[in-house]
Amino acid sequence: MPPALLKVLTSLGMNEPFPIQAATLPNSLAGRDVLGRGRTGSGKTLAFGLALLARTFGQRAQSRRPLALILVPTRELAQQVTDALTPYAQALKLRLATVVGGMPISRQAHALRGGAEVVIATPGRLRDLIERGDCRLDQVGITVLDEADQMADMGFMPQITHLLDQVRPDGQRMLFSATLDRNVDLLVRRYLNDPVVHSVDPSAGAVTTMEHHVLHIQGADKQATTVEIAARDGRVIMFLDTKHAVDRLTDQLLNSGVRAAALHGGKSQPQRTRTLAQFKSGHVTALVATNVAARGIHVDNLDLVVNVDPPSDHKDYLHRGGRTARAGESGSVVTLVLPNQRRDMTRLLADAGIVPQTSEVRSGESELRRITGAQAPSGIPVTITAPAASRRSGRNGRRYR
Repeated sequence: MPPALLKVLTSLGMNEPFPIQAATLPNSLAGRDVLGRGRTGSGKTLAFGLALLARTFGQRAQSRRPLALILVPTRELAQQVTDALTPYAQALKLRLATVVGGMPISRQAHALRGGAEVVIATPGRLRDLIERGDCRLDQVGITVLDEADQMADMGFMPQITHLLDQVRPDGQRMLFSATLDRNVDLLVRRYLNDPVVHSVDPSAGAVTTMEHHVLHIQGADKQATTVEIAARDGRVIMFLDTKHAVDRLTDQLLNSGVRAAALHGGKSQPQRTRTLAQFKSGHVTALVATNVAARGIHVDNLDLVVNVDPPSDHKDYLHRGGRTARAGESGSVVTLVLPNQRRDMTRLLADAGIVPQTSEVRSGESELRRITGAQAPSGIPVTITAPAASRRSGRNGRRYR
């Protein structure tokens, strides 16, 4: 690897690679196509990012013609990949452009016209920019598909194949996915040339540092139980099925004295960015979210994820749970299950390869407190105001846009 990259790694205290990095880097640095299967939080952003930057080092992109492309399913993940790779790109004097929906397209077009070696993009917005004539992929020599399974699940498959048909046919391709089901397999067969396959953590759910709890509750007690868990000391992410349910619970928590904020697809990108910054800083302690947030959120030292509404399939469960116990830290995933949801939940966890600890709990009980740290809320309504820190993060946001 270029000495400048090693210097940044050392300065950030990274002296030992994570398993997926140690497994893939020798091949990816040599230009081989790579198929990486690793659960979320296993360190794969740097696994592909360091190789991509090292192999792009020393080249300059022409206007509108990037040299490397990272495709991701969500804006949040694009932001996270950008943040993770920025210090390394700066050390190599490589220019990153982040191209996502929900942000001004004119700024993104301007960044591409100015020349960016590496583009981090969601498929829809990248296609828009290509159709406007602001980007061409014929010079892209390295392409990464991150979270390929979710892109397939979100219906991006036609857009991905359309984009991959435009990059250099002799280029390097790296595909990372927690699962390799039918749609992803199709991409592998069509676009990867004799790939090296690396599977880290053979079962996507087998994380030794993560505890899984199923809490059987009664419908009449669900709200009180949820509020007590949210009022714990320390941060928590709570997942619900719909935007409406997220907004309703957030209001209930704020009225109960819990510093809560909502995150879902109905929020503008600046709102979502600010909410995440407030959660990371501890200004917000309960993040209430839909599945949109189940990928692409990385918060250090987050030790509890709660499925207030059980997810509909095992992949959603694994990705929600992947917000905790990241990079070797420990954490718990708690799912609240009503009597009529028990059978579906048992089947879902079996599909995920997880054997949970199951308890019957009620609000106010010591067992609920032992598992989740639940406590009675203050009952004094709170209002979350934008702190100075979040305004500062807006400056970083300009770099992101």
